Amino acid sequence: MASLGFSPNCQTTAMGIMPHQDIERALEVALSLDIPFWPQLPRVSYFEDMYVQALEHFPGVKIDVNNQRILFDLSLFYEELPSYFEKADDPQTFRLTKGFSLVYHRFLERDLSHYPAIRGQMISPISLGLKIVDENQKSIIYHDEVREVLFDFIQKKVNQQYEELRAKNPNAFVWVDDPGLGLIFSALSGYNEVQAKTDLDRFLAGLEGPKGVHLCAKPDWDFLFKSKIDILSFDSFNCGVVIVNYPSLKVFVERGGIISWGIVPTYTELLEQETIDSLMERLETFWEELSRKGVDQKKLLHQSLLAPATCNLLNPDKEKTVEGAFEVLRDLSKAIREKYGLG
Repeated sequence: MASLGFSPNCQTTAMGIMPHQDIERALEVALSLDIPFWPQLPRVSYFEDMYVQALEHFPGVKIDVNNQRILFDLSLFYEELPSYFEKADDPQTFRLTKGFSLVYHRFLERDLSHYPAIRGQMISPISLGLKIVDENQKSIIYHDEVREVLFDFIQKKVNQQYEELRAKNPNAFVWVDDPGLGLIFSALSGYNEVQAKTDLDRFLAGLEGPKGVHLCAKPDWDFLFKSKIDILSFDSFNCGVVIVNYPSLKVFVERGGIISWGIVPTYTELLEQETIDSLMERLETFWEELSRKGVDQKKLLHQSLLAPATCNLLNPDKEKTVEGAFEVLRDLSKAIREKYGLG
């Protein structure tokens, strides 16, 4: 396991996507957590979309801003490939520029040295490759050469981001978002979990620093726990009951794996039904179940982070509920850390 350089101890972080249109306000909210992150704000600009951000300088891609579409042309990919390979050793090829994320650069302008850690994110090559289609509506992950370049490209982008964040805080880490991972376990997918496991392990092996995956999907959890990840962030509000029954979770914790429990709902009607006590009780139910299966509770708490359950762009009240969820998250973390004597 890669060393985190800090003790999680049920401290707070969150996923990247936020509904805000005010950049400074979004940064203020993100920076209110123990482990802040740079927000992805698709309502500010189409370039702040996580799929668009990841594809800057990828061969064969055109961004249609007016229609908010990502276009991929296979013949253009092969046409642009030689010039891409010429620039493949230049860090600037993989840097997230201000044009593709003004928010990221505003985050880097802050003094981030006093936080126990800071976090970044990047879309996973699996989810990206499944979502982006060629001119024939075929997912680009099905093209062997495109897939190979894509995995290497995203790996280099994650490493570049990690280096830039680490310059601001030595305990930086970057996780990959994998919202589409659940699709590979479907009979409809022509890209199966065996190929995905091989590709993902090779991808993770080349990442610098702690290796993390975040997802809201419901995959075969063994697939992830048996991969080379150090951190798993998931929606425990909805998936916790299932995930604690996987024996591979016990092995993951025992080998030092970090779990980010997405526990505070961000949908208005769900958040209104919960209290600090009810959310703590829900978490403790998961932890007690793992204790019964032989997981050391002290070790588990030491290796846990707390987060909102999901990102949310859909609430009618825009950012109000999301900000409320962040407030509940901070209070929940404080209550848990006091109860269990966590530093």
